Amino acid sequence: MYLWIKAFHIIMVVSWFAGLFYLPRIFVNHAMATEPAVISRLKLMEGKLYRFVTPIAWLAIASGLWMWLGAGVGGAWMHAKFILIVLLYAYHHYCGMLVKRFAADKNARDHVFYRFFNEIPVIILTVVVILVTVKPF
Repeated sequence: MYLWIKAFHIIMVVSWFAGLFYLPRIFVNHAMATEPAVISRLKLMEGKLYRFVTPIAWLAIASGLWMWLGAGVGGAWMHAKFILIVLLYAYHHYCGMLVKRFAADKNARDHVFYRFFNEIPVIILTVVVILVTVKPF
């Protein structure tokens, strides 16, 4: 059973990150858009993607917690990973706030901000993969 949960967890994590990589790229395009039809389409894409990826995030977190607490997987590296996942979920939540701001035409950032903002999940993913693979502590 553990291996099934682990496989499910990996699938959910990959899917969650795919959404977190793509959503800020939509923000980049939205921040640069000037045509009403394009803006309308980007708002639709942002809302649908965020609503789709949020339950996936919950499933990734729930399956990860099951492996950590229920199956006894872990060590000190897992505590560091847990902190990073909390930060990732905060990032996810902030993306939801940005979706609402864009929907209300209240975006206050330019496309350059969103280009840098888009790199945050890449950094978190890199560190998490190192922690899980190398288990440095």
